Amino acid sequence: MNKTVPSAAEAVADVPDGATIMSGGFGLCGNPENLIYALHEKGVKDLHIISNNCGIDDKGLGILLAAGQVRKMTSSYVGENKTFEKLFLSGELEVDLVPQGTLAERIRAGGAGIPAFYTPTGYGTVVAEGKEVREFDGRMYVLERALTADFAIVKAWRGDTHGNLVYRYTANNFNQAMATAAKVVIAEVEELVPAGELDPNFIHTPGIYVHRILQGASYEKPIEFRTVRED
Repeated sequence: MNKTVPSAAEAVADVPDGATIMSGGFGLCGNPENLIYALHEKGVKDLHIISNNCGIDDKGLGILLAAGQVRKMTSSYVGENKTFEKLFLSGELEVDLVPQGTLAERIRAGGAGIPAFYTPTGYGTVVAEGKEVREFDGRMYVLERALTADFAIVKAWRGDTHGNLVYRYTANNFNQAMATAAKVVIAEVEELVPAGELDPNFIHTPGIYVHRILQGASYEKPIEFRTVRED
């Protein structure tokens, strides 16, 4: 039951070229920083990344993007990354842009074993092109397929050696849903404790979903734009 690994490098050692990876985080909040760096150092390439966004040019997933390790992004927000814009406009990066609520539900559905669902979001726009459309009670809905991945890399506040996870505030975001929707789930935590120390009433992700867990070596926790009040 002890699922701990000694390093981020060991945790991602079996991630192959061409893998589909879900990466938790919203902007730069809740990013699995150590695991992203480990993937960068490993040099794995041709990745399909499913994440709300792709970090910024030199932070978060932007590190992988700038290094040419990403082939495709499935995201809902990409506005803070100039490298992303350049690669997309040049045709070097394939992009599946998904409405944010739809992205969250596609991931949740994948984790719940639901293959597809209908949503009114995107009807009548390019989002609905090529997709099945049906009418329910006088309203038009678009069929969206669930999302799953080969690997999910997530970041939690606390975790135990059995893989149980507790997220903190906004850093939960996509991490909790992604931890249910991949074949292999790798979690990094700020604080790793022995099994039994976490209050079971406050566990967000049960350890049954997690395959590997590690104590993060350090966290920068960068902020995209730091805004302070003028004097």
